[in-house]
Amino acid sequence: MSKSTTIKDALKKWEEANQKNVSEATEVDLQFQYLPIEKMDNNLSQLVKCEKLSMSTNMIEKISGLSGLKNLKIISLSRNYIKSFAGLEVVSDSLEQLWISYNLIDKMKGIGALKKLKVLYMTNNLIKDWAEYVKLQECVDLKELSFVGNPLCETVEEGMWRFEATRRLPQLEKLDGEPVISEITATL
Repeated sequence: MSKSTTIKDALKKWEEANQKNVSEATEVDLQFQYLPIEKMDNNLSQLVKCEKLSMSTNMIEKISGLSGLKNLKIISLSRNYIKSFAGLEVVSDSLEQLWISYNLIDKMKGIGALKKLKVLYMTNNLIKDWAEYVKLQECVDLKELSFVGNPLCETVEEGMWRFEATRRLPQLEKLDGEPVISEITATL
């Protein structure tokens, strides 16, 4: 039986490939690991200057080990097995973009801790109802949201998703890759 790639091993491979110490890097790419990473851990705390961390397309179930990443602005965790936002609160003072599409998130609990969040890509998760969606109102700086592929989008009458979604989050400037044009602007 094969074992997964550890964070320690992935960081070592990254250093060898980039001829650079991870503690100096502002962008670290740990996606598509072979064998996939299953666990995030405190070895990530070496990434003290990291502003963008990519860990997509692994087999991660839980977000953890981010407490040392005080400069983290963007984290990409798409295509994993993540079920909640727990673990992100430790980067709430810096995180501006969260890319977490194609995961298993069915509740928005904890999203409000990300006060500086401007961009959220969370297509193809498991959000089913408006009660969860409206928790995004706690992210007052949120300007760009990708949300298609969640069951909620399928429950809305055809053609009404954008209207209902932007009515609940009027600060959005971009929804599902399209600019949001308010009804007032559209009539001028």
